[in-house]
Amino acid sequence: MEIKQCKFVTSVANYKQCVDYNMPEIAIAGKSNVGKSSFINYLVNNKSMAKTSSTPGKTQLLNYFELNKGELMLVDLPGYGYAKVSGGVKDNWDELIGGYLLSSKRIINVFLLVDIRHEPTALDKQMVAYMHHYQIPFTVIATKCDKLSRQASMKQKQVIAKELCLGADNIMMISSHAKIGKEEILHRIEHLINTYK
Repeated sequence: MEIKQCKFVTSVANYKQCVDYNMPEIAIAGKSNVGKSSFINYLVNNKSMAKTSSTPGKTQLLNYFELNKGELMLVDLPGYGYAKVSGGVKDNWDELIGGYLLSSKRIINVFLLVDIRHEPTALDKQMVAYMHHYQIPFTVIATKCDKLSRQASMKQKQVIAKELCLGADNIMMISSHAKIGKEEILHRIEHLINTYK
């Protein structure tokens, strides 16, 4: 798949406000500061499409990005697991993420981003268990793979796979900084869209 066009559509604070745009949706999930905004910007060749921040917890809304004039909608979910937000905000995030995942009729996959340098957190494991339970198809993508040597990356990939009870071949690796892994992700997206059709 080639992404020729991307535009920001809307932000939603409550999953009940979600609109059916009549196109397949891929959700981008992951803990705070895992690099979701950088991932989106790298995919769509636009450094300022999704707002990046060095402060975790920047995304507190569902952000919709339309690709190729209706071919696909990327839905950026709020990062989970950031300790410094109030309990009420955190509960709202959890309701927003869960509400969206269970109510969207167009979702074809969740891209779950994990930082390759660290073992998956309890919340990452909870997210995987949640998607298994509700039979929501997902793809695990390890970000920031430029931060480790190739050998260390492969070793960490095995660790992540074991912790999430997945095959290592099911984990994709990407680095927006070093421009690694984009073609594989685009190929995956193309496959998902074709399967959806």
